[in-house]
Amino acid sequence: MDEGDGMGVSGTASRADPGEPFDIMTAAVAIVGAGGLVVHWSAGAEELLGHPASDVLGRPVGSLWAGRDPATLASRLRRIDRGWDGVVSVRHRAGHTVRLAVRVCPLSGARGDHDWLVVACDAAARRRREVYDSVARGLLRESPIGVAVLDTRLRCRWVNSELTTLEGLPAATVPPGEDTAGEDTPGTAGEDTAGGGAFGGDRAGAEARRTASVVSRHARQVLVSGQCQVTLEHVPPRHGTPGRRSRGHSRLRSFFPLRDGSGRTLGICYAVLDVTGQDPARERLALLNAAGEHIGTTLDLDRTVQELAEVLVPQVADFVAVDLLDAVQVMKARPAGAPYDGAALRRAAHLSVQGDQPEVIVAVGEPTRYPARSPQRRCLATGRPHGEPVGPSTPWLADDPQRWQKMIKLGVHAHLVVPLRARGITMGVVTLLRWKNPDPFDDDDLLLVEELLARAAVCVDNARRFAREHQAALTLQTSLLPPKLPEHSAVEVAHRYLPADAESGVGGDWFDVIPLSGARVALVVGDVIGHGLHAAASMGRVRAAVQTLADLDLPPDELLAHVDDLVVRLSDEAEASAEGPTVVGATCVYAVYDPIARKIVVARAGHPSPAIAHLTEPVEFPDIPAGPPLGLGGLPFESAEIAVEEGSVIALYTDGLIEASDRDVDVGMERLCFTLAHPDRPLEEICDVMVRTLLPDRPRDDVAFLIARTHVMSSDRVASWEVPADPSAVHVARDDVSAQLARWGLQEAAFTTELIVSELLTNAIRHACGPIHLRLILERALICEVSDASNTSPRLRRALGTDEGGRGLFLVAQVAQRWGTRYTSSGKTIWAEQQLPGRA
Repeated sequence: MDEGDGMGVSGTASRADPGEPFDIMTAAVAIVGAGGLVVHWSAGAEELLGHPASDVLGRPVGSLWAGRDPATLASRLRRIDRGWDGVVSVRHRAGHTVRLAVRVCPLSGARGDHDWLVVACDAAARRRREVYDSVARGLLRESPIGVAVLDTRLRCRWVNSELTTLEGLPAATVPPGEDTAGEDTPGTAGEDTAGGGAFGGDRAGAEARRTASVVSRHARQVLVSGQCQVTLEHVPPRHGTPGRRSRGHSRLRSFFPLRDGSGRTLGICYAVLDVTGQDPARERLALLNAAGEHIGTTLDLDRTVQELAEVLVPQVADFVAVDLLDAVQVMKARPAGAPYDGAALRRAAHLSVQGDQPEVIVAVGEPTRYPARSPQRRCLATGRPHGEPVGPSTPWLADDPQRWQKMIKLGVHAHLVVPLRARGITMGVVTLLRWKNPDPFDDDDLLLVEELLARAAVCVDNARRFAREHQAALTLQTSLLPPKLPEHSAVEVAHRYLPADAESGVGGDWFDVIPLSGARVALVVGDVIGHGLHAAASMGRVRAAVQTLADLDLPPDELLAHVDDLVVRLSDEAEASAEGPTVVGATCVYAVYDPIARKIVVARAGHPSPAIAHLTEPVEFPDIPAGPPLGLGGLPFESAEIAVEEGSVIALYTDGLIEASDRDVDVGMERLCFTLAHPDRPLEEICDVMVRTLLPDRPRDDVAFLIARTHVMSSDRVASWEVPADPSAVHVARDDVSAQLARWGLQEAAFTTELIVSELLTNAIRHACGPIHLRLILERALICEVSDASNTSPRLRRALGTDEGGRGLFLVAQVAQRWGTRYTSSGKTIWAEQQLPGRA
């Protein structure tokens, strides 16, 4: 046997389905025995070769082959173990040679011998079938025609990829040819599953379900009538889809029945072709409508210019670049070291079609430099568009060879530059190029681009204005809140601030960590009524007042009383003003932690009580008198003192944290206890857990919280003495202080410290009363404290040249880093801090 090369299809080949050439009902079929003799011969074989069965049966099959040795043929037959497919030349009874496509399959006999089943057809018929199958596969898989096959119950059995793209329907899960529908009554519609079956079921969106309903209706009509149907439908654009698909499509749908050889209806074939019209006016109107929906969806400047680029490419141009003036982007961060020039252009976005250059959208921010004669510079100067063909004679490209080389590489032939103007101001230029689109830019293109840019420019200007106002609001907020909390040996702190107005980023909540004398620290969290800029401005004034009063070392309850007076005055000013809020109010919690006494003193004004997470006990919400909110005036505040051990975590927070759980405070407090249950974790981790557990994605109220892990001052870093009210005791105290400094390794600070101790003790002995107490504290600084029972505050004054005294506090102020006075329940304490030697 030898393979032939087949034969081509003549120009007169039938356009109808040539049928299956190897169909055993029509093809030539023979069975060859183990000895190579023909034992069976079909009517199709007699019709194809002209030999009746009586002439062939019992003869060697090789006798039918043209020009072949029968023995050789029989030998090759015996070597076929799995089958053979090829083209051979066979002798017709009339004497001419016939080219046959042959398939041979070995058959096993009961005695272990082998026969062969031979099926043959005209080689030209087989070739016609192969061409037909190839054309069918191309139409179904590679052409722009979408095809689906529905069974008689209108269930999808097969779809090609183009249909899923055109209609947005899910691909069928049943492979071609697999029948799972069961027996259907010919010519009748079965169950309609368009709304919930494989064709547009629950997985599809509203558009897919609408399409499935239309398809199901037409397919049912074809199934009942047996007649083909052709429909033309305009599909509306998909919401929020830019570009070509945002304009809608016209779909030509064809439905026709599928029948077997006996005429029985097997199902419906459904074909779709996109025949969107090329009417320029309609296309331009659709593009303008798409631009109105797609551009300006946010107030982000970068996103707005990218949306403009997405509308222009590839509908209008193959490439677009948006360059904005530096003055427009002044509120945006530029690369480090980049100079500011309001007239300079900076690339905001560019987009190119897929091809030689990958599709890219970038908000670059890099300066773009165009030659003086370039259309971009002329547009900025005149405010008019400029378009021209691109070629070697283009004058301005001679000044920019690098850009010219890029255009040559891409094959750019058309160049259009249009200014981006809004409210009479030119904000930048838009450059459009064409290389895939063979048409030059005409007047209609220019009108379309100008209309698009006119709409987009307003959105860009709105985004620019918003960016400027947003930056101003953020600057205000940044200046009002502490940029970085101070480090303190008494506590380790972490915090979060989440304004309800996430877009502006400002709110009325605040927090603070304020170092106090005696190694103590004040922890503050407050909440001004309202949101936005007015609340932020009021918050800044209240926070400044708290910091000032904290510097006076007032007790928490007394400090809140003074802040209450301030808020009352602010409220009076707001009511008298035509602008701003009509009421100014606030809540606040103020806590002072003493690492030496290992206690915290807290007062609150209408604010939630702090939470204290102990290492060995459950989370505690101490019973602290609530006090009225700030701004009511005339009502007292009370403090409470709570002992805390080292390593405890104190959480101060605004009510937005615990009321975020559907305004249920009890649920919020339970969740807060859960988040603080393991205070030995890192504080930042605790903060993250609090945000995830207690807050939704968009809190309805401003939220601020501050958590602090307490540390204690070890006894070996504190030294104290009782000093008799005798001037001679000053000398003894100086010696004790000098010895203590030597034990701490601070001999270099002995002279200054002795001077401070001498002056403060001398003042206390001369002008105060009651027991006098001296204490040294070694913290980040060296602290010296002298306490007495007098409430009279010392005053710094400049002594005259003839005065014998009055220079003590002046000397202390000169040698100490800072000094002050704080009042206690039994008197006052004068303190002075020195920077430790060797520490900057």
